[in-house]
Amino acid sequence: MTRVFLESIEKRYPGSAPSVADLNLTIEDGEFFTLLGPSGCGKSTTLRMVAGFIQPSRGRILFNDRDVTNTAPNRRDTGMVFQNYALFPHMTVRANVGYGLSVRRTARAEKNKRVDRALQQVGLESYADRRIDMLSGGQQQRVALARALVIQPSVLLLDEPLSNLDAKLREETRAEIRGTQKAAGITSIYVTHDQAEAMAMSDRVAILESGRLHQVAPPREVYHRPATSFVARFIGRSNVLECTVLESSTDTVHLKLADGSVLRAPRVAGTVSGNAAAGDTAAVSLRPESFTMHTDTGGQSRPGTLRGTVKTAEFTGAVNVYEVDWNGKELVVSVPDSEDRAQPGDRVTLFPHPDRVWLVAP
Repeated sequence: MTRVFLESIEKRYPGSAPSVADLNLTIEDGEFFTLLGPSGCGKSTTLRMVAGFIQPSRGRILFNDRDVTNTAPNRRDTGMVFQNYALFPHMTVRANVGYGLSVRRTARAEKNKRVDRALQQVGLESYADRRIDMLSGGQQQRVALARALVIQPSVLLLDEPLSNLDAKLREETRAEIRGTQKAAGITSIYVTHDQAEAMAMSDRVAILESGRLHQVAPPREVYHRPATSFVARFIGRSNVLECTVLESSTDTVHLKLADGSVLRAPRVAGTVSGNAAAGDTAAVSLRPESFTMHTDTGGQSRPGTLRGTVKTAEFTGAVNVYEVDWNGKELVVSVPDSEDRAQPGDRVTLFPHPDRVWLVAP
């Protein structure tokens, strides 16, 4: 039963901006928690500070009420799965999985029992006596996971463990990792730059950029209710438009776009919209699927609509994806396929669904 607390963590190297700045996080017991962001955002640095491989410049790291900030890595009771797996190629699967127990001088009978259980957890019982160099990349990844699990750590740390696998194998293996972690009930911190991995696997996601935390939330909330324009653009695709707040009522915020169009967004406490006031400069996030689209029949624009010209039309099966020129800005629109699909050059009217108009920090 382990909760992980990061309190005001900072990592700064001489002569450079902080790699991680004033980071505060709580990872709940048994949670699969993902650190997500582009290369250089500080996610791997954060994971390695939790592991003890890097010392924070400031702040504290606690496992429950135990301060481990200055504790050696081998005394933190963590298991780690590395990007390159770090397996011993000359040893068998069983020997690799049991290596940590051998170092801990675990009794032979107990060691064999725990190795067998770990191999069963990852579905490699029949591969126990094979050498590592006889396994596929996906199988090696599972050996690395079993080796981390066998020591029964309080916290499991995974540093981009799927990055060396092809796309199909990544999808298969991420489901195996999530299932194994859930069955084991181990508090897990996962690092990736892959949005699909993070969204599919995580209980909650922390999104970092240039060492700073933008948002912590479950995947669906991150997608539908991004906190900042960076999150909106980084997670999936989004049309982020600058706007000015006209007025704010109990449950609605009225926004004015650059062309004078007025949209309504829900006002939600604890978000940017909840604090919006008349005259504020902000930004609005519109996901491609948040629109309905009709061929423009002329006449005056109705409130809450956007008018533009189709630049490209791409049939993808269930939906058509359009690039629409709106006042010189390209909007991406995704709508269900139909026989009367729009064509490049068509004038169209876009109807953003009010519940999907979301105010974000610029």
